[in-house]
Amino acid sequence: MKSLPKMLYSVNGSIAMLTINRPERRNALDAETLEQINSLMDKAENDKKVRVILINGKGDTFSSGFDLKDQMEKGPHGEQWKTILELDHQTIMRFWNSPKPTIAAVKGACLAGAFELSLACDLTICTKDSFFGEPELKFGAGIVTMLLPWVIGMKAAKNIILMGKDNIPSSTALELGIVSEVTNNNDLLERSFQVAKHISVIDPNLVKETKKAINQSFETAGLHEALKKNLEIGYQIESKGSPDKKKFMEVARKEGMRKAIKFRDIRFSIDE
Repeated sequence: MKSLPKMLYSVNGSIAMLTINRPERRNALDAETLEQINSLMDKAENDKKVRVILINGKGDTFSSGFDLKDQMEKGPHGEQWKTILELDHQTIMRFWNSPKPTIAAVKGACLAGAFELSLACDLTICTKDSFFGEPELKFGAGIVTMLLPWVIGMKAAKNIILMGKDNIPSSTALELGIVSEVTNNNDLLERSFQVAKHISVIDPNLVKETKKAINQSFETAGLHEALKKNLEIGYQIESKGSPDKKKFMEVARKEGMRKAIKFRDIRFSIDE
C-alpha cells in the first residue's frame, strides 16, 4: 500500500500553500517531512507565478515539532546527529532565506522545531486557540535554531527557553511579537490568503529586495554567525546525550511516548 505524502502542495493564483500532512502524529517533523518541505520550497521558489509562500498544518494542529518518536525508533548517536541537525536547521532557515515572502498559518500547537519554523517566516497568523513554546530543555535537548532572542529580546527569550515553556497563548504571543496577528479559529486560512494576496499584488522584485534589506539588518548584527555557533552547541549536546534526554528516551522505549511525556511533566509539576 502506497503511503500518503507527508506534505501537500497547491497553488492558488500567485500563492503556494505547503501543508504538513501528518495529523495522526500531530504533524511532527521527521526527516522525510523535512526533505519534502525543502523540495516544495524549491518548487515554489522556481515557479515565476508564485509570489507568496504559505505553510500550514493539516487538521487541528500546526505541528508539535521535530518527531521524538522517530528519534526514539532510529536511536541516532555521535556524528549521526550532525546530519540530522543540519537538515533541521536548513529547513527552518529556508523560510527566512527565501527570496519570496513566507507566511505561517498556525492553529493549535506550534512547538519546538515547528515554533522555530514559524519564527523564520516573515509573518505568522494564528488562531485564538493556538499555543506556542520551546519545551526542548525539558526533554534534555538543545534548541536547533536559536531565532527567538532575535525576535522578542533576550530576557523574554530566556524566560521561555530556560523554563521550557510550551503553553504560550496566542494573546501573549501577539504581545511579544511572536505572531503578526490573531484571528478567529474558523477564519485562519481566509485571513492568511487575504494577507498573502495583499502582498502578492506588490511588485515582486520590490518585495524581494525589501525583505532582503530587513533581513540584512539582523544578519549584519551577526544572526547567521550566532545561529551557526548555536548549531555547533546543539551538536555537542545531542552527540554526547544529556542524562535527562537519555532517561526520557529510556522511558519512551519501554513504556511509550505518552508515558515518557507524563514522566517529564511530573518533574516540572511545581508552581511557576
